[in-house]
Parts: sequence; structure tokens; C-alpha cells
Amino acid sequence: MPDTEPSLPFPTMSPERAEDPVSWLQLIRSRRVGPATFFRLMGEYGSARAALEALPKIAHAAGAKGYRACPRADAERELHAGIAIGAKLLCHGSADYPQALAEITDAPPVLWALGNLDLLRRPCVALVGARNASSLGRRMAKKLAAELGEAGFVVASGLARGIDTEAHRTSLKTGTIAVFAGGIDVIYPQDNIELAGEIAQAGLILSEMPIGVTPQARHFPRRNRIVSGLSRGVVVVEGAAKSGSLITARDAADQGREVMAVPGHPMDHRASGCNMLIRDGATLVRSATDIAELLAQPLPARPVPGATRRSVPAERPPPGRLTYDLLNLLGPAPVHEDNLIRQLRLPANMVTEALSELDLTGHIERHPGGLVSRPI
Repeated sequence: MPDTEPSLPFPTMSPERAEDPVSWLQLIRSRRVGPATFFRLMGEYGSARAALEALPKIAHAAGAKGYRACPRADAERELHAGIAIGAKLLCHGSADYPQALAEITDAPPVLWALGNLDLLRRPCVALVGARNASSLGRRMAKKLAAELGEAGFVVASGLARGIDTEAHRTSLKTGTIAVFAGGIDVIYPQDNIELAGEIAQAGLILSEMPIGVTPQARHFPRRNRIVSGLSRGVVVVEGAAKSGSLITARDAADQGREVMAVPGHPMDHRASGCNMLIRDGATLVRSATDIAELLAQPLPARPVPGATRRSVPAERPPPGRLTYDLLNLLGPAPVHEDNLIRQLRLPANMVTEALSELDLTGHIERHPGGLVSRPI
């Protein structure tokens, strides 16, 4: 059964009143049933139960022999597993389902949610970008997330390393939503286990995938459409010309969302995607004021408080790790050594020693005022 665009309206009756959510889980977890097919079947048969009864016959007519829908026992196990970890199942059309996401053509029929559902009722902006983000890119993500939170926006992202991590961490207190590519109980990357726990307590985690599913490469583009679908606009802070961040930007454009990008140095490949988006018509972003003006929501006049700094670990990183991290943070645009020290959360002497070694080997360039960069 091809997963084509739905030709009939989405169901408007809440599944909590119309039928048990297990039937919805059964239908969407059945083989070859994606969001578009789900809504088409619901439109044709009026309920998930009726659609499930018709599925084998439909599949046989399409040439799929021996087709079986997802067993009810499997759907019940998933529902119980989600409830056991404190998650709630949101079905399309229910009161808690995010309204903005419900408007896109391939909205997830069901979402697992863990955390503060009130965040879904507030305006949302997505901040996405490179996993191997530069120091400047990370600082910009933190700045934008802090300003957006102060302005009343919820910040959405995908919990990836780099830009996503900085956006989530900075907006924890003001409101952040992390969308998982795998099951809501499967944290990826492992580096962000602690951060994910903090988001589950103070923010919100969402996933359309079954409980326990490990994310695969094909799941991330699906995750990206949810990040953009939740949001009034998507800001790409750093991103290569071929990256998941640009997939999210394309999803945003297709969904009628605002597409914004932070310009970067022409010689830094991590900025190539952002510069390309701006060339093609995306709004150039210098601060959250640009975002708020585009979305017609003014920022408050009061200054934004700085993000709370974590304690600096005393132990030395494994051999080669600090060198790798420094080179990863640096790009053609010079940054101050102090910013690198704050970013790495390491003692100053440890970072300056590593920078001296990189300077001796020609891997970095020093500039007046304590600035350093990668050679062009």
C-alpha cells in the first residue's frame, strides 16, 4: 500500500472518545501504513477498528499476500510500556495534540510525550544546526535560545550534538522541546543522557516512534518534519550544504513556516548551507530581534540574563581529545581564547597549553587581541 497524500479530511473526533487508543496504535504500527495511508483509511472507514478489519483485504488486492495488521497485543504492550515510564500518548485530534503540527499534511497520527504538555500551547521556534559546530556557532545558538526564551518562545530542536544541545540546554528554564528520532525512551546521542533527563523534568520530549526503537538513519528526516511542524519558524545556526539542518529548512518551507539562517564565514563549510539559504531567500538572522520581528512578536526591552555556567571538571581529557575538540570548535573566523575555555569547561592552563602545541605544528593561527583561528 503506497503511503500517498490523504485525499480526505483528517479525523476530527478525539480517539479518547471515539475508540480506544490501542486501535490507533495498531493501525499506525501496521506494515506499510504511514501517516498519509492512516488518514486515508480513517477517512474511508470512519474508525481505526474498521480500517484494521479491512487492511488484509486491501493488502491482498494490492498484491501483498498473507498480510497481517499489527497484533492488538503488541499495541497494548507499547501503550503499557509508555505509561510505565510516565509518557502520554497524544492522538491526532485530541486536546493535547499540538495544533501547529496537526496542520501539516503528514502529521504523525500518534505522538508519545514525556514532560510538560503546556509547552505545546506556546509559540515555538526551532533552532537547528551542525553537530560539529564551531565555537561561534555554539555561542550564537546559546544567545538566540536565551533571547527567544526571554521573549516567551519555546525552543524546539532534535537533541543532536552541537547546536541542538546548546539550544536545549540554554532554554531549559524558559521552555524547550526535544524531538527524538527513535523511541521516547531511547536517548541518542548517549552524550546527552543527562540533558534528556533534565528536559523530561523541565521541558518536553516528543516522538512518533514506538517505545524502545533505536533510531536509524531513515528516522531522522521524519523527526525533522516534526521539529519544523511544531514551530512558527526554523533558524539554521550552522549547517553544511548537505546536512540534516537543511532538510529541516526544506520541510519548514514546504509546511509554510518561516525559514531563517545565521550567516557565516564563506570559507567555513559549516556555514555553507546557511549562506546558501540566505542567497535563496531565507531571512538573515543576527539576533532574536530579527526572528521576533519576522514572527510579529516583539522582544522585551529588559536585558537577557546570562546562562548559568557549570562547574569546570578538574580531570584531563584523554590524549588527543582536547586537540580534536579545539580544532572542531575553530574555523576561519577568529575567536578569543577565553571563549574556547568557557566552551570546553576546562582549566585555562590546560586549554592554553593545547593551543600552544597546535600553534607550533601550524594547525592554528594567532591574531592580535588573543584571537585564534584555523588557517585558511
